[in-house]
Amino acid sequence: MNTPQSREGNVIRYLVYFAVFIFTALADNLAIKSSAISIWNIILFIIVASMCTLFYIYRYNREQRFFDSRFNVPWLSSYRLTVTLSLLVAGGRIGVSYLQLYHGMAASPLQNAYLAHASALLYWFMMVANGVVMPVLEEYLCTGFLFNYWFRAEQKSVAYLGILCSGLLYAVLSFQFAPAVLACNVCFGMLFAWSYLSTQTIWMPIYLAALNGVLTMVTVVV
Repeated sequence: MNTPQSREGNVIRYLVYFAVFIFTALADNLAIKSSAISIWNIILFIIVASMCTLFYIYRYNREQRFFDSRFNVPWLSSYRLTVTLSLLVAGGRIGVSYLQLYHGMAASPLQNAYLAHASALLYWFMMVANGVVMPVLEEYLCTGFLFNYWFRAEQKSVAYLGILCSGLLYAVLSFQFAPAVLACNVCFGMLFAWSYLSTQTIWMPIYLAALNGVLTMVTVVV
């Protein structure tokens, strides 16, 4: 039960991680959906998000000792790969903004939340919370823990299925269900999962997800 080799233990652990993420997302939603952003809602989010982040980091690092680390590639060791993936994410985000501006793609809930109660404080809160913190937590949940528990077998079919499931879960946990936006987020999630399998380090998908989150917030007023 106490190792990632235990299927029953994995189910329980993943449900706990999922529940913790949902509590954090609810705290974020409470802050950004209020008619006027409250300092108390910000403090609540900081407390919940900090606990969730520390919990995820502790559990992920603790569980990594059960896996072979011989194939880990430092995520900054291949500048070409890092730059290429960064450009793909940036290009994808610019493409989404273009479709929203000129082809009627639906605005995201984040855009609607900001436009409903636009303020400098709300914008910078969303930049930190939705641009960095939530994407980092999503990658631990949708990529790190997901592959460690359910898609660890070294088989191509398992890897492909894991990438697809990771992309779908990432899109769902982004809570943006307009069909076109959902499809784009599935693609982003699959790219992040592929980067994890390519480098065998959680830092690459975390970096890419945070980059995507920051670019999303930069264009939130589009």
